[in-house]
Amino acid sequence: MKFLCVSCDEGMRLEGARGPHEGSLEATFGCPRCGHKVVLLTNPWETQLVKVLGVKIGGRVAPANPYEEVLSSLAPPREETAAETGADSSGSACPFAGMFGQEAPQVPEDGIRWTDEARLRIERIPSFIRPMVQKAIERYAKEQGHRAITDAVMDEARSRLGM
Repeated sequence: MKFLCVSCDEGMRLEGARGPHEGSLEATFGCPRCGHKVVLLTNPWETQLVKVLGVKIGGRVAPANPYEEVLSSLAPPREETAAETGADSSGSACPFAGMFGQEAPQVPEDGIRWTDEARLRIERIPSFIRPMVQKAIERYAKEQGHRAITDAVMDEARSRLGM
């Protein structure tokens, strides 16, 4: 989970955690850029869930395991495939090497396009929530009559939708 500052779109950092006190935890987060602070309070049920799952508030305490180290050190897939480079089937290059990990650009049915800047910005959103945020911004842009999603449209949607 990551908290973003609404004002400057910067990732907030944990400044302190207290508890459990009467079943509740308190975690204070601050924006390193503008200094805005947010306090996360959990109720007793949420506190129990955190304990049961073994979640450590404040991020990773243990070093990354070997599998994570290997994944982080892998090179990104090549963009060219054997067909594009002219390699025949007897060559040593894997013809599928460039196929995995490359997502085709998605063009919505309503024809709203994303500028490169907006696309880079949406990629900074965690992958598990990105599709929902993307759909909300596209829906907002369509309702407002925008034909392209720019940084300005994203800022407008963010302030109006409370993201």
